Amino acid sequence: MDRFFHLRERGTSVGTEILAGLTTFMTMAYILFLNPNILSVTGMDKSAVFFATAVGAGLVTILMGLVANIPVALAPGMGLNAYFAVIAASKGGMMSWQVALGAVFISGIIFIILTVTKIRQLLVVAVPDALKMAITVGIGLFITLIGLKTGQITGVQYVGGPSQNAIAGGGTPVLQFFEWNILLTNFTQNRGALLTIIGLIIIAVLMALRVRGALLIGILLTTVIGIPMGQTDLSKLTQTPMLPSAEHLAVGQLDIMGAIHMGLIEVVAVFTFVELFDTFGTLIGTTNKAGLLKGPEGEKTLGRAMLVDATGVSLGALLGTSTITAFVESASGVAEGGRTGLTAITTGVLFLLATFLLAPIAAVIPDSATAPALIIVGVLMIQAVRNIDFVDPVKGIPAFLTIALMPFTYSIANGISAGIVFYVLLAALRNVFTKEKEPIHWLMWILAVLVVLRYIFLGV
Repeated sequence: MDRFFHLRERGTSVGTEILAGLTTFMTMAYILFLNPNILSVTGMDKSAVFFATAVGAGLVTILMGLVANIPVALAPGMGLNAYFAVIAASKGGMMSWQVALGAVFISGIIFIILTVTKIRQLLVVAVPDALKMAITVGIGLFITLIGLKTGQITGVQYVGGPSQNAIAGGGTPVLQFFEWNILLTNFTQNRGALLTIIGLIIIAVLMALRVRGALLIGILLTTVIGIPMGQTDLSKLTQTPMLPSAEHLAVGQLDIMGAIHMGLIEVVAVFTFVELFDTFGTLIGTTNKAGLLKGPEGEKTLGRAMLVDATGVSLGALLGTSTITAFVESASGVAEGGRTGLTAITTGVLFLLATFLLAPIAAVIPDSATAPALIIVGVLMIQAVRNIDFVDPVKGIPAFLTIALMPFTYSIANGISAGIVFYVLLAALRNVFTKEKEPIHWLMWILAVLVVLRYIFLGV
């Protein structure tokens, strides 16, 4: 084992690695309960999503440990699962969840190609740091908005109703100023919203006290509190089997040809683009913290990790879940001394065990118990805003538009598109009319042209 994982070389032991793997699992196990609640709005069976989440996270994380030998765990990523839910929602979505899984699978294949050809690394260099940070922040606000909605804290009031407003191309209601308002719910009448607030307080306090696994503990405690409030249905404990029946599983139910026939260029591009920066930042940050990026061997390790990550995207789609990606919570295991793939394998095994042990618990957890976690995830992601230079308009304006348009237009794609176009436009004009020079990578020009063509020929 020492020869395979290089334990002594990296200054660690079997005991330390197992403890680090357990720590990582505790800090990211909340995804087992959160992901089924998010994806169930598409019409997917909750138990099937739980199965895909646990098995997918387990297998890909073990693969990361065996192939790359780094202490990084993977699971369905926050942000991309929310985007998946929006585009494939059972009411108002643009496609079925089967087609959406097909789009995820295709993005995984593209990701593998980009990784093998090293274009992936080039794309990461091409996009300015300000836009990378803005994408993270915007997705954080997008997730928070979903948390506020699913937790019933906010709602939209239409003055006169959207049916009385003009309909734009594509059947979208055009709401005039003051024809709609985002309102806070009445907590004395809405017990679901009240439970969400209670859960938010619990998780916030646990995080303030530096308690490991605060999100997971908060979800479970809120679920228990929801019992006397009538929000937690305990009958599901006995009604839910350890494993979903074969007909309910989403394994292999992805519709690849449907995704191709629908021409889902934008959807596939969003899955690929967001995963590109999300994973790169996590892998770089975590492996660098563990001291594993030094020298040529470090570059090889990162390359292998990227390939495993890319493979996991398509594998997750085959199992029936949204994009599987590296989790930043892996840093908690590194902080406990994890330095090798044995940490990842330990975490992966725990995810596989959870498949048989936690399914009934996942079934009873209400939306009001997972919504606070979504809001807090937004808090964690918005921290990247401190790295954006808003004083410089060339960086600040594109970054702001990226952040604002994601939640306000309910589209990650719109935010990324605005950021790319405005950065290239402003940087190019600065280079022409001033002595200041702003570097524009040639790939950014290509991306900007593609975005403009998309809105001209495909609309919004």
